[in-house]
Amino acid sequence: MSHSSILLYDAPSAAPEAWAPNIWRIRFILNYKRLPYRTVWVEFHDVERASRSVKAPPTSMSRDGRPVYTLPILVDPALSVSGPIVLTNPNIIAEYLETTYPARPVFPSASRALQSVFAQYLSDVVLKPLLVIMVPLTYARLPPQAQAYFRGSPGMPAYMTTVPQREQAWAAVRDRFDQLATMLDKNRGPDGDGVVAMGRALSYADFTICSVLVWIERVSPEDGWVRVRQWSGGRWARLWDRCSSYMEVL
Repeated sequence: MSHSSILLYDAPSAAPEAWAPNIWRIRFILNYKRLPYRTVWVEFHDVERASRSVKAPPTSMSRDGRPVYTLPILVDPALSVSGPIVLTNPNIIAEYLETTYPARPVFPSASRALQSVFAQYLSDVVLKPLLVIMVPLTYARLPPQAQAYFRGSPGMPAYMTTVPQREQAWAAVRDRFDQLATMLDKNRGPDGDGVVAMGRALSYADFTICSVLVWIERVSPEDGWVRVRQWSGGRWARLWDRCSSYMEVL
């Protein structure tokens, strides 16, 4: 891989393998646009140090006024009078890549604003009931040092210890995914193939959804993914197939 490649900072699981949905959004774009890049693995306890080492901006501020650093980080050595471009926040990174590398667009036909709203809706509405299932499962697959970093963190959902609890949670997730499928099915017909969000061409909206599917498949392959791939008449399995060519981890 060339030294001029883009760097994508990602958090490994114990495998290690790429699982984080916010980072998969960017990996999909890089692969789709055929941009040379390589993954830099950073465990959670080391994110702040890695961020500061490349002068990555914090993504937020804590209540006590301290900067908070999160992944992804993208470092692009593209020619610049001030040095490499360093960005955080997946939506900002996606817009930067689209503007800087417009070939094979992921925001076609002036759809950037609409797709940004869609990504926010997916995060705030569709995925909310999924977190209580996926966060504990993800925690269990992290390396020991990363588990120690998160142990006792406020807001960490507890494991659902009974079958009825798990089934109730999955039922809520399925309801949200079915609602999303009903919305997307409005594209079915002469102007759409019934799989992707923008008619027939893959776009940022599709990669946003598929990044969540990858998260489920990586973390819960024998339970979660077995369920989800059958929902909505197999729509999500078909979307997975459409995106599968861009799932390489470099």
